[in-house]
Amino acid sequence: MNGLHYFVFGIYPYIALAIFILGSLVRFEREQYTWKSDSSQLLHRGQLRLGNILFHIGILGLFFGHLVGLLTPVAVWDALGVTHSFKQMVAMVAGGVMGGICLIGLAILLHRRLSDPRLRAVTRPGDKILLLWILITLLLGLSTIFVSASHRDGHEMVLLMNWAQHIVTFRGGAADFIANAHGLFKAHLFMGMTLFVIFPFTRLVHVWSGFGSVTYLGRAWQLVRPR
Repeated sequence: MNGLHYFVFGIYPYIALAIFILGSLVRFEREQYTWKSDSSQLLHRGQLRLGNILFHIGILGLFFGHLVGLLTPVAVWDALGVTHSFKQMVAMVAGGVMGGICLIGLAILLHRRLSDPRLRAVTRPGDKILLLWILITLLLGLSTIFVSASHRDGHEMVLLMNWAQHIVTFRGGAADFIANAHGLFKAHLFMGMTLFVIFPFTRLVHVWSGFGSVTYLGRAWQLVRPR
């Protein structure tokens, strides 16, 4: 079990990151016509707008919340006078709100896709796996709130932060920090890392285009001259 733990939380993150980056590059290079969100708006518009807005607000809030919460050095929070218990409480509240919004949006989109015959007919197995994977990952993340509520000292949160920061800075011993973490945290981390593995092979690749569209803000106006 120790060997499996050190592989999943010490080596697997780098495998997931490599597949995430290289897989995205290869797909963009070789299959650009598949680089899209596969919008189903033309087939059935019902519930799409509400579900889409809620899902994207929630998942983007969760992504950036995890990014800031896990990767900001502990010393920075200490220098700002933010206690570990207060940070954990903020993480629980913000994560619960954003997770709830994301879950409602995802539920609406799942109901829309699975209840309409036309959408069910064009839903590929990969789409079902992706939606199910996101749902399980989200539910696991929300369930960790109840675990965190039972000990509000922020100790386990700091261990998770140290794990993430050791991973992104390529320092050894990252897996040691979460050796005794609650099983729900470990399951959530594994599902989240694996989401990066399946990312390049699904419609999620359109996320890159979303971030890339920000560059259009600095582009010059397109001039259209009359004949």
